[in-house]
Amino acid sequence: MDSLYDGAHRALQEDFGTTRLADFLDKHHVHHALDEQDRAFIASRDMFFLSTVDAGGNPTVSYKGGPTGVVRVLSETTIAFPGYDGNGMFLSMGNIAGQGKIGMLFIDFETPHRLRLQGTARVVKDDPLVASFPEAQYIVRVEVESVWVNCPRYIHRYQKVEESRYVPKAGQETPLAQWKRLDFVQPVIADEDRARVAKEGELDLGAYGELVAHGQG
Repeated sequence: MDSLYDGAHRALQEDFGTTRLADFLDKHHVHHALDEQDRAFIASRDMFFLSTVDAGGNPTVSYKGGPTGVVRVLSETTIAFPGYDGNGMFLSMGNIAGQGKIGMLFIDFETPHRLRLQGTARVVKDDPLVASFPEAQYIVRVEVESVWVNCPRYIHRYQKVEESRYVPKAGQETPLAQWKRLDFVQPVIADEDRARVAKEGELDLGAYGELVAHGQG
């Protein structure tokens, strides 16, 4: 990729008088391999936002959380992250399997900082890295194409309270997602999940809503 910009970007840059600034950033700020600071920042994150696009050009953005280091830096141009149990829609992963192009946004909300990345991804079900992430179902490998740091001035400062109890850990059973206990999803969830629901009990929508309202979803 020679430039981040196309004609539509250029037209807006001209309208708002930012063409010289945009050219400077494109030439001197955007890079095509992860430097030492990029690698350290990515390795320190426990979440990121993932953008993908479907065959019709419709975008979606997904929050991905996990343990610190959920994204593994494999080289200056390759990173990888695990795919965990989800809602079964596979929207982001289906977009990756079909189109491949992704965007990733890494943010530090405590000491405002953010890093943006564009690349080409693929879903690898038999990747050797699967074994290194407890309960991972597959690995997504990303070939980095462009990466750059964005100004942090509009990032609101937040503090992490605690790690999600659903983050898989070696040697420890991960709690069943509360939505899988909803009475009306029982006919469509996996047999192993239904067996766990039989032990924990079903929930109606009202009871589930109460759990979510109190941060226990």
